[in-house]
Amino acid sequence: MSESLLEVKGLQKYYPINKGMLGRVRGSVKAVDDLSFSVGRGETFGLVGESGCGKSTAGRALLRLTEPTAGEIWFEGQDIMKLSAEGMRKQRREMQMVFQDPFSSLDPRYTVRRILEEPMIVHGIGDARQRRSEAERLADVIGLSRAHLQRYPHQFSGGQRQRIGIARALALQPKLIIADEPVSALDVSIQSQVINLMQDLQKEFGLTYIFIAHDLSVVKHICDRVAVMYLGRIVETAAKSGLYSGPQHPYTQALLSAVPEPDPDIRKERVILQGEVPSPADVPAGCAFNTRCPRVMERCRSVRPLLQETEAGHWTACHLYDEAPQPQLP
Repeated sequence: MSESLLEVKGLQKYYPINKGMLGRVRGSVKAVDDLSFSVGRGETFGLVGESGCGKSTAGRALLRLTEPTAGEIWFEGQDIMKLSAEGMRKQRREMQMVFQDPFSSLDPRYTVRRILEEPMIVHGIGDARQRRSEAERLADVIGLSRAHLQRYPHQFSGGQRQRIGIARALALQPKLIIADEPVSALDVSIQSQVINLMQDLQKEFGLTYIFIAHDLSVVKHICDRVAVMYLGRIVETAAKSGLYSGPQHPYTQALLSAVPEPDPDIRKERVILQGEVPSPADVPAGCAFNTRCPRVMERCRSVRPLLQETEAGHWTACHLYDEAPQPQLP
């Protein structure tokens, strides 16, 4: 892997549960629970999992849009968890986000020109003429005409609004862009256009992406490495080729078995998981997946598995890969 741009160590985001008239804390929702990973320069790193697994919360915590409970976030060798509010505001010039809903993330009162100029105004970049010129350049980059700059968000399609959101993220010339489900609200035909645009922009501007999604087909197309999350934890991470050709964690195997196969001659054995996803307010002891795992063992009920390198560049948090696995439960 190339030189690391971002390193995350033990990231946590807990939401307290208050009960009673005095509002005493009686527990916590563990939205993100001890995440650790690194992202290389120019890489596209995928975070995938079911809805509610904590991937979007993790993305917002990385930018401190929601303040993490604990952990370290190192960006270009600096722990941004130690930055003041003003220091973090300045740091966000290098770290931007593309949000899931391209409509609600754009101010309906502003024209596209003002939306693209706003980040530059906030950070004091350039004068009015320079900002105007940059907004026109960004419109060209995302495939909009200059006439579009005078329109408002409601006058565009979903795909066009997402392009505007991407252009706004590019306005400050960041090094890292966190894309939170950037195509999930779009039609399939438009999804491919936005994905191709993001890949072209990555090559042109040397961008690094963290791509958050639940659609494994999209992730396979755009990502270099993929981390699979379950109940706020990473259960497996590997290069795209290794993860899709040889998934190791039972949860990853179940997810990939559900991906539609376009070739009718290829038959896949579908892995059907039993039971419901536990609440993040009451995560099971040991392995969080033990209540649904078809290969559960005795130690899974009590001992939390560590993320260990099972093959070169392939990390899995599962007791099946311990040196001395225990007999499976009936």
